[in-house]
Amino acid sequence: MLIIGGVIFLTIISFLLVLIFMSSGKPKQFLDKNGKVFKNSISEKVFLEINGTRQGMFIKGENLDNPIILYLHGGMPDYFLTEKFPTHLEKNFTVVWWEQRGCGISHNSNSTNNYTTLDQLVDDSITLTEYLLKRFNKKKIYLMGHSGGTFIGVYVIDKVPELYYAYIGIAQMSDQRKSEKIAYNYMLSKYQELGNRKMVEVLQRISLGYSGELPEEYVKIRDVAMHELGIGTMRKMKNLITDLILPSLLFSEYTLSEKYNLWANKSQSGISQNWKSMINTNLMESKNSFRVPVYFFHGIDDYTCSYELAKEYFTKIKAPIKGFYTFYQSAHSPIFEEPIKMNKILINDIVNSRTELADKM
Repeated sequence: MLIIGGVIFLTIISFLLVLIFMSSGKPKQFLDKNGKVFKNSISEKVFLEINGTRQGMFIKGENLDNPIILYLHGGMPDYFLTEKFPTHLEKNFTVVWWEQRGCGISHNSNSTNNYTTLDQLVDDSITLTEYLLKRFNKKKIYLMGHSGGTFIGVYVIDKVPELYYAYIGIAQMSDQRKSEKIAYNYMLSKYQELGNRKMVEVLQRISLGYSGELPEEYVKIRDVAMHELGIGTMRKMKNLITDLILPSLLFSEYTLSEKYNLWANKSQSGISQNWKSMINTNLMESKNSFRVPVYFFHGIDDYTCSYELAKEYFTKIKAPIKGFYTFYQSAHSPIFEEPIKMNKILINDIVNSRTELADKM
């Protein structure tokens, strides 16, 4: 027992030492073969006062002459995933990985009011856009939303279309209440097919309707079940601890306190605080006419935000240009699962205001 206890103790101490070593909080620079920083590149960790609140972001790009993408995460900052799943966006764009009010590096432990409204998230997006336009001397930028960030995104382009060349919705939300029902039916059917009696019994005890709050029993198992079945964050991401939590803890561009805030405040900040309102808002009915080009990137195995409903939403949208792109090797995160295809579409179609590579619908 003493030997086992000693091994466990040494393992914990070793992990803590690695964790401390991997928490410098400094962004990695873009280096050439000789170890010199790319000329005209940018790799910054920036903190700004945005509408009365200190907020942070990572700004990454190999050439500042490239166009800018402002990325709206889905509720939990996911920039740390770029280390294991590089997007390569920084080769052709300057990407702003903003961690929204109250989230991650934007968490303010001294704030007396940590509640964030959807209106604040929209206004923060606009204020940040105006800062980027002025700082980098750009006429417009691209707005890219992922998952919950797409809910904010459509409100932003509806309010100030003149600031954006185009909007890219990755895993676009549409009618999330209906999406959850579709996901529930799929999971129940799949577990029945797999002969997992335990999960079948758990799901059958849940009554999931088309209105009201999601049952607590469903919320508790939703993410675990989705990842287990390959319909969650990524098709190949099966374990939340080893595939999400551990990579964030080993991400050197966060400090120890920032890593803590990333998870400790996940359900108490930003989009997460507005989830009940968002799941009961049908964007197909409320936001379907835009004055900027609109592009949807969606994984065919995405049940976190329904692929089929996103296609239905797309058909109802009026926009100067619009394109829907199916990612056949992806679930909820084509940006991380199929980056080569994503970049090809961005460079060939979106930058040139075309839809040559879009699905034929």
